[in-house]
Amino acid sequence: MTADSNDPPATEPFVAHGPARRSGSILLVLLIATGIVAVAVWLMTIGRTQAQPYILFVLALLATVGLFNLFALAAGIIRFSDRTSDDPVMGRIADHAHEGLVVTDSRGHVVYSNAAYLTLTGAAGPQDVRPVERVFIGNPDVSEAVFRLLKAAREGKRQQEEVRVAGHEAGQGGGQGRWLRLRVRPLGEGKRDAKYAVWSIADVTRDRERQEDVFQELRHAIEYLDHAPCGFFSVNPAGEIAYVNATLANWLDYDLAEIGSGGLKLTDIVSGDGAALLTSIAAVPGEVKTEVFDIDLRMRGGKTVPVRLYHKLAFGADGAAGASRTLVISRARDEHSDPERAAEVRFMRFFDHTPMAIATVDRGGNVVGANARYAKLAQGLNSDGGAAKSIFRAVNPRDRGLLIAAINQAAEGQGDIAPVEAMLDGPKERSAQFFVTTVEKDERDAETAIVYMLETTERRALENQINQSQKMEMVGQLAGGIAHDFNNVLSAIMMANDFLLNAHKPTDPSFQDIMQIKQNATRAATLVRQLLAFSRRQTLRPQVLDLGDALSDLTMLLRRLIGEKVKLDLVHGRDLWPVKVDVSQFEQVVVNLAVNARDAMPDGGKLIIRTVNVPTEEAAQLANKGMPAADYVKIEISDTGTGIPHEIIDKIFEPFFSTKEVGKGTGLGLSTVYGIVKQTGGFVYVDSVPGGGTTFRIYLPRHHQEQEVAPEAHAGNGAAKEAAATDAAKPKPDLTGQGTILLVEDEDGLRSLNARGLRSRGYSVIEAANGVEALEAFEENNGKVDLVVSDVVMPEMDGPTLLKEMRSRNAELKIIFVSGYAEDAFEKSLPENQQFAFLPKPFTLTQLVAAVKETMTAN
Repeated sequence: MTADSNDPPATEPFVAHGPARRSGSILLVLLIATGIVAVAVWLMTIGRTQAQPYILFVLALLATVGLFNLFALAAGIIRFSDRTSDDPVMGRIADHAHEGLVVTDSRGHVVYSNAAYLTLTGAAGPQDVRPVERVFIGNPDVSEAVFRLLKAAREGKRQQEEVRVAGHEAGQGGGQGRWLRLRVRPLGEGKRDAKYAVWSIADVTRDRERQEDVFQELRHAIEYLDHAPCGFFSVNPAGEIAYVNATLANWLDYDLAEIGSGGLKLTDIVSGDGAALLTSIAAVPGEVKTEVFDIDLRMRGGKTVPVRLYHKLAFGADGAAGASRTLVISRARDEHSDPERAAEVRFMRFFDHTPMAIATVDRGGNVVGANARYAKLAQGLNSDGGAAKSIFRAVNPRDRGLLIAAINQAAEGQGDIAPVEAMLDGPKERSAQFFVTTVEKDERDAETAIVYMLETTERRALENQINQSQKMEMVGQLAGGIAHDFNNVLSAIMMANDFLLNAHKPTDPSFQDIMQIKQNATRAATLVRQLLAFSRRQTLRPQVLDLGDALSDLTMLLRRLIGEKVKLDLVHGRDLWPVKVDVSQFEQVVVNLAVNARDAMPDGGKLIIRTVNVPTEEAAQLANKGMPAADYVKIEISDTGTGIPHEIIDKIFEPFFSTKEVGKGTGLGLSTVYGIVKQTGGFVYVDSVPGGGTTFRIYLPRHHQEQEVAPEAHAGNGAAKEAAATDAAKPKPDLTGQGTILLVEDEDGLRSLNARGLRSRGYSVIEAANGVEALEAFEENNGKVDLVVSDVVMPEMDGPTLLKEMRSRNAELKIIFVSGYAEDAFEKSLPENQQFAFLPKPFTLTQLVAAVKETMTAN
């Protein structure tokens, strides 16, 4: 029979065996057959008089067929279905499947079930079949799973659940519970509005029991492994401990629960560089390698345990290492019971713990054996692990020939092979010293030489730092000495020039030439001050200031200096600590660095000046060499210019070193910065990336107000310093005076000019070439001297010694020291609380007479 229009589409065939469907079909056939019989009887009755005989014959035949179909259906010979199955074989398979199958419509009514479903659900027959949700009603654990299945069925999704049911629920007469796997899927995969759902029920009790048996066996194996008389651990390729058995955890005094939570690395339990031995095994794709190592494991408290490791490592087809399987055997008993074994253990401990990398190599440089230090060093060189295989790969190609020659000498049996200094091959610049020794002749087939390698990177860096410091100190002393002598010459030139200017009117033809001499002398004096700044021998006038305010005052000047192409950004830190610096010298530092930054950005860029406090804790963590931990204020000056090449960055603070064209720089800009910062007690460092810009970091010590002391009447407070600072200071209206001045100067020409200038202002001058002559002149005049003007550095007796001798005779004697060096250079050689004025060379006549008048009139 053909299914009606309400049946499922032809793409979803199934055979309906439900009693409702069968009863409807029987009723339909019965009605049709009864109708035919009734019509036939009626026609036969009427046909006795009217119907043709052949018509009666046809009707009788149809009635007979209808009754036959009725009896055949009742007997089960004919079965009606909603449609003829497209695949009767699949239908028979479903009927006889071991899994229980049931099909429900959208209302949850059962439209098909196989025999296995009836058995598993305990149904008495087809009339007793129930949908899955009604089979397990009343069991809350199963009901939750069934609810999830029903939800999936409504949403057109697949779902699977495994549930444990009591014996009677599982189709058993009682007794032990069973495990069932429940599945559901829609007919028409992925259709949310599917009209039919296919359910399956399978008894998986035996599978569960087998899994439980396997789990129990595994648990017993783990329990045995945990309590075995030897240790065991597994480490993954990242160096993390994946497993440690209880025995090893007990040896190392670790809690198993703590290790299981992760975070423990191989380097945490292996002493020294031993971990490098385990992670440096050469990869062989597709093979499994087992190595034996005698090393020390480190306990939680820091003590060590001597052990022998059987380290098994499997490599994949791509050469990648998997997790290790490592057996650990304690060597403590061996050291006591077997003297020969104990000696071997002691040697291996010595061999692996020596701070020198050791490797035995063949003639081709291939590593035959190595200690832990070499294995660790090799790991930090080539990314492909080449240094672990060949010692030649550990050396930079440019120095490799030296080591090859040394190993060839060892192969020929030569002794006293000279050490090899070489750069190592790796991402960072590292150096090492190689000591090569030959082995016994009969052992040279396998091993040609023993190579001892000592890394010298830190030693070289320290040597370079000391050499650079000594060179800077020597250059500074030279520059300071030249500046001192040159100051005497400049003082004489400037003093004579003043005499010429006083003798000529501006209208004289030679007046402009005299002014040119003065201007060039002033320019020379500026160069000398820069040399003194580098040598840290210039005179500073420090004062407490806020760097933020000082830099803000410089903003307009800096913008004019760097031009419109360069953008200036000032980033001030909050609540900056005060510092004590010479304002003019600090401004010179910033200006010099800003000008250099401008020159490094010819096409424009950005100049950033940042200030920030650096507390002691942060300073201690910085990698700045030579800078002690303390409170600092940092000034960071960064540009986006061309940067400084690495090969010259160590020379930039040297005087007269310049990368600019001839005539465009003196080479004293950065050396001046270095000297000023150092003399202030600060530190300066530079970082630069060629093509990526340069950053100068200046650290100035924080000034504490409690460091301030009451001002004393000495050079830093006298008017002589004010007059000596600059020609721009307005002189007193009257610079003439009276009194006797003892002038002490070892330069005859300069002394004569100074004396002439003082006499021209009304003073009586007594001249002396050194301290001894000055004392004699002082005695000849019975100490009747109003003021002593003395050089500091002189033959026979210097200025500080002269001051002590004269003050012993006249404690109230006033004195002015003149020098090309800073007053700090000799102030420490004076007794405490000594008062004096100071006038730095070179100076003009106006500055000299102003300093003299101010000192003589001061109380």
